[in-house]
Amino acid sequence: MGSLTRLQRYYLYYTGCFLLFIGALAVLEEHGMPPRWIGYAFLFFTISMYALIGIMSRTSDVSEYYVAGRRVPAFFNGMATGADWMSAASFIGLAGTLYLSGHQGLAFVIGWTGGFVLVALLLAPYLRRFGEYTIPDFLGARYGGNAIRLVAVAATILASFVYVVAQIYGVGVITSRFVSLQFEIGVFVGLAGILVCSFLGGMRAVTWTQVAQYVILIIAYVTPVAILSYKVTGNPVPQVVYGQVLKEVGRLEEALFDTPAEIEVRRLFRERADLYAQKIMQLPTSLRLEREQISSQINDLKASDAQMKDIVSLEKLRREMPHDTEQAKGRWEAAMFSSVERATPMIHHAEAFPGNDEEEQNIQRINFLALIFCLTIGTAALPHVLTRYYTTPTVSQARDSVFWSLLFILLLYITAPAYAVFAKYEVLTHLAEIPIAKLPGWVAAWTKVGLVSIEDINGDGILQLAELSMNPDVIVLATPEIAGMPYVVSGLVAAGALAAALSTADGLLLTITTSLSHDVYYRIVRPDASTQFRLVISKSLLLVVAVLAATVAAQKPGTILSMVAWAFSIAGSAFFPALVLGIFWQRATRAGALAGMAVGSLLSIYYILRVEFDSIPLLGISGFNMQPWFHVQSTAAGLFGVLAGFVTIVAVSLLTRPDATAPNFLGGIRLSGKKDVS
Repeated sequence: MGSLTRLQRYYLYYTGCFLLFIGALAVLEEHGMPPRWIGYAFLFFTISMYALIGIMSRTSDVSEYYVAGRRVPAFFNGMATGADWMSAASFIGLAGTLYLSGHQGLAFVIGWTGGFVLVALLLAPYLRRFGEYTIPDFLGARYGGNAIRLVAVAATILASFVYVVAQIYGVGVITSRFVSLQFEIGVFVGLAGILVCSFLGGMRAVTWTQVAQYVILIIAYVTPVAILSYKVTGNPVPQVVYGQVLKEVGRLEEALFDTPAEIEVRRLFRERADLYAQKIMQLPTSLRLEREQISSQINDLKASDAQMKDIVSLEKLRREMPHDTEQAKGRWEAAMFSSVERATPMIHHAEAFPGNDEEEQNIQRINFLALIFCLTIGTAALPHVLTRYYTTPTVSQARDSVFWSLLFILLLYITAPAYAVFAKYEVLTHLAEIPIAKLPGWVAAWTKVGLVSIEDINGDGILQLAELSMNPDVIVLATPEIAGMPYVVSGLVAAGALAAALSTADGLLLTITTSLSHDVYYRIVRPDASTQFRLVISKSLLLVVAVLAATVAAQKPGTILSMVAWAFSIAGSAFFPALVLGIFWQRATRAGALAGMAVGSLLSIYYILRVEFDSIPLLGISGFNMQPWFHVQSTAAGLFGVLAGFVTIVAVSLLTRPDATAPNFLGGIRLSGKKDVS
């Protein structure tokens, strides 16, 4: 009890210091402190605090490094799980997705919170009762043999790697905007912040750093929307009053969506999309003709002594043209899809399952329900989240920590819909239908980062909504600027987003390296390895995996939320059927689990690649796209993988001989044969 009180006191002091730091920066901004300095101050203060906690939590004890010595109280484990869970996808991507897709975005809120119910009911108590360190440990003990452990390690690495790439990508977005670093450099700066938290102390350092990061991210998330709520409604509790603002958003949408100018802009984008489609169909002739046309224009301008700037502009256009048919097809398809998106009538925020006819509405329903299913199952199967329940002292505290996890996550998730509504209200009120020459400075700033795009396609000098394209990852980060708040609030939001990305990346990297060092190296390759050497291997792998993830993230492979959804589908397909049937169905066999994990995960991966990517350069594959099955998008690929996994495990298990020595996790029996009395 004394230890818990002492921890609470330490983190209260920490929270007070952070609030004083924000207040000091606000005063300095009033006295002329440049915005860039504020961004640097938030970046270096927060990362320095995380580094200090990481250094103070260093350890060479295996139990401390892998599961924090199983001494983390339920309250703090819930807070650490909340930070571990609320990644850049939750902090940056969730409100942005709700902003762009309205009602459809609620699938993420429902699915993610529903997953923790499954964790509490089906998994967390049994995993803690088992003990040990990792999910592959559990599967290896339940089903027996190294093959199941290796398959589990492969699935853990794949799902966690896709997830960690999304976090490091988010770090690059944050640092490139708020401290003016090049995106690729910002990615590796964030990587340094991740490593200082996890390199020296493993799970022990990550746990106490994540508690500190939760404090920062929740303050940063709630503060701007509370200020905006007070500004718009006079009430600083946005969760209570955003319903009335939603009605005003609906009124503005009715007034703006179908004006003559908006209809004309959508028509022009549709014509452009048709033009690109025609050019793609006529390749390679269309590429040659376009190059010849530009060359002819340049020659005509030179002959007529035109202004040099016009000639230089065309020369640049010719240099930037695609070099071959494949490159032209890729660029023109991207431009075509972008134009199609802008030509599509905009969705009303509160409209459920939008569509022009019943078929389109049914497709929206299918994807809404499929995504909820995948996110719920994926949440309950994420190795880096499940590992957190190994760190509590007892089984009952593992259950309690799920409750605290949900409570701390709830604080952000009930705020995200309000965030989206207030941000949309500000855009519709202060950005739509204003002269492009008078656009606020934040538009240009985020355009440089590549997350906002403006094009006056009808040339009237006025911004129509269809001429504005905003990446969902920009909404939360830009809201303070959109609402005209002091820059210190923008810096606070950036610090919160950084905390969310770093906290999840820490847990994911530790999960990957623990699987490699403990489940592969120690359990299979060298069981007699010393404790010290095992930790050296783990830390070395941590560095290698982190650099590799940062290198992939620097290529900007997709939006944060789409990458995270793919990770959930892979994790759910690989682990959920094997874990649940392993706990609740004694008849499940090793052959069944192996087949189910392989079939489920490979089916999800196949579906994501076939639906989402036109080509896979590393494999030399092009023309790879296929039509989605039953119109299900790639973000819900786990729908097929999870169902296939369950069916395969049951079928193969019934066809193979049961293992009489398989441990029973429902009876309170540990693998050692002793009763678990906790």
